[in-house]
Amino acid sequence: MANLTPELERERQRICQIAKDAGLDFFETIFELITYDQINQFAAYGGFPVRYPHWKFGMEYEHLSKSYEYGLSKIYEMVINTDPCYAYLMEGNAMMDQKLVMAHVYGHCDFFKNNIWFSKTNRKMMDQMANHATRIRRYVDRYGVDTVENFIDLCLSLENLIDRYSPYVEKSIVKKEEDTTPRDPDFLLKVNRPYMRDYINPPEFVAEQKRKMQELAQKAHKFPAEPEKDVLRFLIHNAPLADWQQDILSIIRDEAYYFSPQGMTKTMNEGWASYWHSKLMTEKILNDSEIIDFADHHSGTMAMAPNGYNPYKVGIELMRDIEDRWNKGQFGREWDQCDDIRERKHWDKKLALGRQKIFEVRKVYNDVTFIDEFLTEDFCVRNKLFVYKFNKKTNKFEVDTRDFKAIKAQLLFHMTNFGQPIIRIEDANFENRGELLLTHLHEGIDMQPDYMEATLKNIYRLWTRPVNIATAMDGEGQLFRFDGKEFKNYKLTQGPSPNPSNTENGN
Repeated sequence: MANLTPELERERQRICQIAKDAGLDFFETIFELITYDQINQFAAYGGFPVRYPHWKFGMEYEHLSKSYEYGLSKIYEMVINTDPCYAYLMEGNAMMDQKLVMAHVYGHCDFFKNNIWFSKTNRKMMDQMANHATRIRRYVDRYGVDTVENFIDLCLSLENLIDRYSPYVEKSIVKKEEDTTPRDPDFLLKVNRPYMRDYINPPEFVAEQKRKMQELAQKAHKFPAEPEKDVLRFLIHNAPLADWQQDILSIIRDEAYYFSPQGMTKTMNEGWASYWHSKLMTEKILNDSEIIDFADHHSGTMAMAPNGYNPYKVGIELMRDIEDRWNKGQFGREWDQCDDIRERKHWDKKLALGRQKIFEVRKVYNDVTFIDEFLTEDFCVRNKLFVYKFNKKTNKFEVDTRDFKAIKAQLLFHMTNFGQPIIRIEDANFENRGELLLTHLHEGIDMQPDYMEATLKNIYRLWTRPVNIATAMDGEGQLFRFDGKEFKNYKLTQGPSPNPSNTENGN
């Protein structure tokens, strides 16, 4: 297969069969043997051999190359979510490392194929990336390198403003049956007998009907009718962009959605692949002479990071914990209601449901639901999961708290939307002047003013009219505005909903 040596090809076939026998189900997986320089190049391109021309890829390549040359880091495996899957082995690695990489890759490929959060991705993205590169190179030839590259810079600064859950929501239009009840111009139910008027149309009913009609009238004139989280899609269709600019912005958006599930399942995906490479290597693949080297390399990958979180380590340990709990029956109402410490310690119903459960988890969960459902206080204590903060005096990460609720809350916060602010378009005709109004769904942490200012300026360059964002800052509602020249903020004096009559100048 591909350009593998005969020895590597024999091992690939053997490992592939071992993985299938263990229950893994994956697309055909094509391995390529490449040099360290090529693997750095592909890694800089996000795993793809061809991407559109842009300086950020060169910067990433330079960083990876220097890290490898100075012995600071080394890429052992890289695999692409496509059908077939493509994976890379680096020339010069020991045979044990190549075996480990292949076993790990088959775990990833099983996850790509079966996890529901990857079900909407483009499985032919290898070809799509090449098409994107061709289209952008044509624009470079037509409009010049600087013009196109500067516009790509602008688009990339906004690439996270998408609705990551929208591909999984099937929208259907349900036609509501029209209310045929006769009503007079004042929204009243028709009354044939005057003495029944107050009974059929009590004052509170009349007031409520008028309120609903006013809301419907306001909604009918509001654009967009509902808040729009996919900011890029809205700008593609409504911003005054040239055709080539619309095309480039759509390319950036398509690629952002392709890579989104990888960020949504980082802990699960790496944990699943690590679980299987560990299991298959130690039980089926390795010979006795390779055990020590494997243990050394595996333990290096599983070491906790300075800030206390390693997705490989947390993922594999949670998978093992789930398997062990479901094998022993440590779940359900009976287990949750058991208060006897000794009984809980020796609890073993011998249900043997662990393997079935982790395959189920692999199929339907993402990192947020995975951590929310299966991270327990006992697990945090055993694996020394704490909340860390950086001490500027000592230049070290130090334990901030061991409180389980705080640990779980921080993990969930950083996994929800990748820890980035959730922004949506509220009104594209704010103050009836064609201005854009964004709202920030505040979740306890204020936005960084410098990032916010840069984002508003870049959206302004696409929208070409003033851009506003309503958020909370220092515990009070504020409206920030960029009009093309000045960046200002206003205090919201009444409630969270921005209204020009409810603001006072904050500068």
